[in-house]
Order: sequence, then C-alpha cells, then structure tokens
Amino acid sequence: MFSRIVGTGGYLPARVVTNDELAQRVETSDEWIRTRTGIRQRYIAAPEEQTSDLALAAARGALTAADIAPSAIDLIVVATTTPDMVFPSTACILQAKLGVHGGPAFDVQAVCSGFVYALGLADLMVKSGQAKNALVVGAEVYSRILDWNDRGTCVLFGDGAGAAVLTPASAPGVMSSHLHADGHYRAILAVPGTVANGEVSGRPLLTMEGNTVFKFAVKVLAEVAQEALAANEMPASAIDWLILHQANLRIMDATAKKLHLPHEKMVITVDKHANTSAASIPLALDLAVRDGRIRPGQHVMLAGVGGGFTWGSVLLRW
Repeated sequence: MFSRIVGTGGYLPARVVTNDELAQRVETSDEWIRTRTGIRQRYIAAPEEQTSDLALAAARGALTAADIAPSAIDLIVVATTTPDMVFPSTACILQAKLGVHGGPAFDVQAVCSGFVYALGLADLMVKSGQAKNALVVGAEVYSRILDWNDRGTCVLFGDGAGAAVLTPASAPGVMSSHLHADGHYRAILAVPGTVANGEVSGRPLLTMEGNTVFKFAVKVLAEVAQEALAANEMPASAIDWLILHQANLRIMDATAKKLHLPHEKMVITVDKHANTSAASIPLALDLAVRDGRIRPGQHVMLAGVGGGFTWGSVLLRW
C-alpha cells in the first residue's frame, strides 16, 4: 500500500503588508529587502485569527479539492511553530473545529521543515494501514513572535496556512521521505523564550544568525534533494517541479543551481508570501496545483530546512 495527495488547500489572511509599509516602521527600503531576499510583501493575520483558524480555512480547501467529507478524516497532523496555546495541540483544536473526533491528532514542531516532517509521518501511517484519510497542515502566525523593530528579521516573515489530504493508493504518490536534524545548531535560529511559573521566561521573539542559516540551508537542501533522487534511482533532470521552503530567493536559486535545475522549474511564492515557515511549502504546492502547473505523472520535489536545525525532503509522483 502507498499514499498519494488527492487534494490541496491554502489560506492567506486579508491584510497585506508591503515593503514600503515596513520601511515606514524600521530603517529599510523596498530595494534593500527585494535584492537580498526576493520578498515584496507578506500577509499578516488579524488580531482575532489564531493558527487553528488559518489551518481550518486551508483544510476546508483541501477537503473540497479531494471531495472528501471531514467525517472521513481519521488522522490530522499539524506542523506549526506558533500553536494556539501550550496545549492542547493545534491539531486537536482543528479537529474540533472540523466537527470530527476519534482519530489521532497531533502537532509536529520542526519549524520550517514542519510540513515535510508531517507529510513523511502521515505517509508512513497511511502506508501501514493505521490511517485511511490523513489531513496534513502547515499553519503559522509568525507575526506574533517577531521583533518589529529588528529590520533583520521582521521583514522576512508572514502568516498563512497550507494543507493536503492523503489517501491510500496502489502506486506511490509519496515516493519517499528523508528527514534529518542536528541540535548542535539550536541557537542559530530560535525563539529562546518559555512560560514558567505563570510568566514569560527568556525572550519570546525570533533571533537568527542570518549568514550561518544561509550557508547551512543551501548545503543541506541540495543534499537532501539528492538523497531522495538517489533513493528512487532518478536523475535531477526528472524533477518537473522543485518546491523549496520559501525563505529567501537567493537560497532557492543557489539550491536549484546545485541540482542543475533551471530557475523555471521552481515554484516561487516568497515574493508575495515571504517566509511562512511550515506553511510555505504547502502554500506553494497548492498554488501550483490550482494554476495547472503540476499535472498527473509529474515528479515534484519538496525540500525544507528550519530551526533546530531540521531539514528534509519528500519526492512526489503526482
């Protein structure tokens, strides 16, 4: 038994924040942000919107595309760095909002690699018969963990959610997944705050050593994509679409170059969405499915890297 994606969905909040708007708040400019990252704008959740609300909208889109009722979902995995609360999990909250119960629901915390991790886990559960119809979601409200006075980080991120529905299949849709982590890099990209004794301990805002993240990301994204190709005995030229974590266009271009893939084979949303962490890959996947770029029989490579560091890839046959 195998699993395949039968429906995707995405959601972006209503509010758009342009680079020019940010330049009125911090010392930056549209040109400075675009030339270094490729980002032109980002979406910011409304004050009343929680991560589970974004996840719900994306999930409903994926369920509609899959023509599957919420009641048929027997596994929910939510990848998020910004849960609604300490517990219960955002996946359990999403399950309640969908009006279903009984099947396992849990969160995955692998930061920007989160959707790749979640998809890999859901694939294993469907293939083993532990689940039939799995809902996998990446959802984030990063705007609430940013220092909006730090031009080095606040310009990079946005909010959003993407989702996919997995069902059993007689031939592999998910061809393989490859997941890694190295906690020695835990301080390079982090939100080093926690809740203790009813108070916030530490600094609950994102910190990042940008140059280190850049170099590491380019290295491992290419390596983990090559790992998936080797496992399936495929050349890089067989990739029809490369969907990387949408953090920085320069990282994405450098990765594609290492794989000897043309720029045109990448699905790019970072210019409009910025970095939506665990939501970035499923949002890009949903966009390319809905606009017709991704077609049956094509090979789609997903690869992400995030704080931890974590990194991974999933190779799909659509």
